[in-house]
Amino acid sequence: MLTIGFHFPGGRYHATPWGRHVNEGDVEWPPSPWRIVRALIAIWHRKLDPARYPMTQLETVLGKLATTLPSYWLPSAVHAHARHYMPVREGSKDKNTLIFDAFARVDSAEEVVVCWPNVSLEAGEEDLLDALLAGLAYLGRAESWVEARRRTEWQGKFNCVPGEEALDTASIETGEVVPLFAPLPPKDYANRHEQWQRDNATQKGKSGRKKGGPLLPESWLAAVSLETSELQAAGWSGPPAAQRVYYRRPVNCLKPIALGGPRRSPDPSPVTAIRFALYGKPLPRLEDAVKIGELARVALMYQAEKDLGHVPALLSGHDLPHGNRHQHAFFLPEGNEDGRIDHLFIHAPGGLAPEQLRAMQRLNRLYTRDGSEWQVLYEGNGNIEAFAQVCPYAATSRAWRSVTPYLHPWHRKKKFGVEEQIRRECRLRGWPEPETVRILPESIVGAMPRRPVHFYRFRSKRGLAQPDTTGTMVELVFSEPQAGPLALGFGCHYGLGMFAATSCRGNG
Repeated sequence: MLTIGFHFPGGRYHATPWGRHVNEGDVEWPPSPWRIVRALIAIWHRKLDPARYPMTQLETVLGKLATTLPSYWLPSAVHAHARHYMPVREGSKDKNTLIFDAFARVDSAEEVVVCWPNVSLEAGEEDLLDALLAGLAYLGRAESWVEARRRTEWQGKFNCVPGEEALDTASIETGEVVPLFAPLPPKDYANRHEQWQRDNATQKGKSGRKKGGPLLPESWLAAVSLETSELQAAGWSGPPAAQRVYYRRPVNCLKPIALGGPRRSPDPSPVTAIRFALYGKPLPRLEDAVKIGELARVALMYQAEKDLGHVPALLSGHDLPHGNRHQHAFFLPEGNEDGRIDHLFIHAPGGLAPEQLRAMQRLNRLYTRDGSEWQVLYEGNGNIEAFAQVCPYAATSRAWRSVTPYLHPWHRKKKFGVEEQIRRECRLRGWPEPETVRILPESIVGAMPRRPVHFYRFRSKRGLAQPDTTGTMVELVFSEPQAGPLALGFGCHYGLGMFAATSCRGNG
């Protein structure tokens, strides 16, 4: 059994299926066997020493991969896209053409596992495959950064399988059928090449060509290596060394995590959250969460005023009714495993109206006066439960730990310190008081320990009274599981005082 794991450090997989236009917004998911084999061929040409790894050995290894169809384990993915204008030359002028760049957003910590169950390699062949995988930098388009490795064992269960079972009508209820391209086995290609030669020999002129294009290579490896432009010039509608195969993958394994369209339920749950992905180099640090939270608020207010003609009090936090109790929006930046902000989670307990959602969904970038800029992509909206599996702020737990420093909202007095203020704030919001409040010396951002002093802890609003400028890291444990988000203290609507669910015995 041969198993390869692919993981995407950038969290994105860009690949357009064969025969589809990029502006159709489709994504090849899973990565096809044809794409994987061709990527390995490209690495051999560009990075490997042919004296050490001869082409005959390459053809042997890849020929083995072509003899059987692999099975996959696919992590959950979000079907997303970006839009941009690309200059296209028309005559003497460039015309800006709108391009839809579709991609699958995957967790950078997850692996796509591809397994050829009936394939085994010899020691020298394993060395070659390891060298090919080590040289692989992207799969699909260049934005799809990838790290690949040969796995000695994998005990999981495949959720994307090929063959006749993928076309079984009884199976369609639990999966969706998708077509992929796979390389023909070398023996099947030899038969196709022989038949092609006989057919072309009978044509007028006996040129052995199709539309004046190049001859079909006799070598299986050369045929698999043909460039798309060569195939099109020769008049082929599909790669002659490939076959269309069918796979069954889990239903809706590639879709937005929450849908923003109208619901058919007579009593739909209110939309209280919206989530965006953030892209740019470099991404902002989690230590600057309050800066990004304030930036997101300003950008969304601008977008709302532009579309609606006014700024909803839900976004601005101004002109709220008496006793509002924090029903207006929280702008909560999310950090990744590297300590960089890659998502924005907007939580509005009071609920978001459809026209407000439409305006917010048009947000496409954040930028600062110093020239920093990040692309913003809408991912989905719904109630808090819809995001519980992907956002640490939306989970339900007994134990919650500081992500950013808690700044107490009232001035400290005797017997009214951090713990007392947290308990009072919970009471005012209608939450139960925590069983325990434990002061922590630090939190972990990426792999680095961070104390409050490492975070930016100030609002940009001039003249704003700030009872606490130091901050504290805190762990709260409740008697019963509490649903997030949990954000407390001064600046909690902008990224300060954020808590994430953590493990605790008895968590719900």
